[in-house]
Amino acid sequence: MSESLIKPRIGLLGTGPWAARTQAPALAAHPDVEFVGVWGRRPEAAGEIAVAHGVTAYDDVDALFAACDAVAVALPPDVQAPLVIRAAAAGCHVLLDKPVATTVAGAREVAEAVDKAGVSSVVFFTLRFAPDTAHWIGEQAGLDGWFTAHARWLGSLFSADSNSPYAASPWRGQKGALWDVGPHVLSVLLPVLGDVTAVTAAPGPGDTVHLVLGHASGASSSATLSLSAPAAALGAGGAGIELRGEPGVAELPAWGDSVGAFGAAVDALLRGMHTGAGHPCDVHFGLRVTEILADAEAQLGR
Repeated sequence: MSESLIKPRIGLLGTGPWAARTQAPALAAHPDVEFVGVWGRRPEAAGEIAVAHGVTAYDDVDALFAACDAVAVALPPDVQAPLVIRAAAAGCHVLLDKPVATTVAGAREVAEAVDKAGVSSVVFFTLRFAPDTAHWIGEQAGLDGWFTAHARWLGSLFSADSNSPYAASPWRGQKGALWDVGPHVLSVLLPVLGDVTAVTAAPGPGDTVHLVLGHASGASSSATLSLSAPAAALGAGGAGIELRGEPGVAELPAWGDSVGAFGAAVDALLRGMHTGAGHPCDVHFGLRVTEILADAEAQLGR
């Protein structure tokens, strides 16, 4: 049997910029998986990705599930959720994008389907898999005495002069920064400060949201999230997270390319497939993030 035949076979759901720029290149470059195919709601885009990486473009998503041991998903959250349920039922391990879904009921259905099928799950929160930030989060989570934290995640995606390919994303336009970049912030704060015990949310200009969070450790945190900030307001970088407490002051380091981070998420899924052990960023963590964001959204009246 050739080496390629004993590697887990993985497929890709989605054909947008995130799929084409991050997930497909990471899957094609990963030495321990066989990237076998892609499915998308736009067949012509699936064909382009398939040609670029020498894989098969599938018209039938269930046929892709049948050809795979695992699937990676690069779809809007509420398109992702029902397809992950189908993939799990077909016996595929799943590498989801954040957020898992934008309703608690949808995220809970995904978690229940994954549990019922007994498949492994990983949700790709970039900062939990990029090497520098993942190491930093682990270090801070091992320290006691954090008093407070502040997160700032500003983007100009919806500014008048934006040329980002993600600006045309309908789900981002509808759900805004709370759901797009809010998961990144929560993926850092929860392992360090503990689960969220209280949420207060207030709106700002455009899609801007201000959050104040209480945590199980007794610490508090705040976050400002926006995809409609003026480009000049971003300065040298629009994202940052700072912790303060008895250990001193700690700032989240810069992180590298998303392709490498996604490769690390594939590694995590493979470990789960081989050992049966869960991952801290599994579908249940994804469900918890959705619960927190849904609470904030309800307060905003959006």
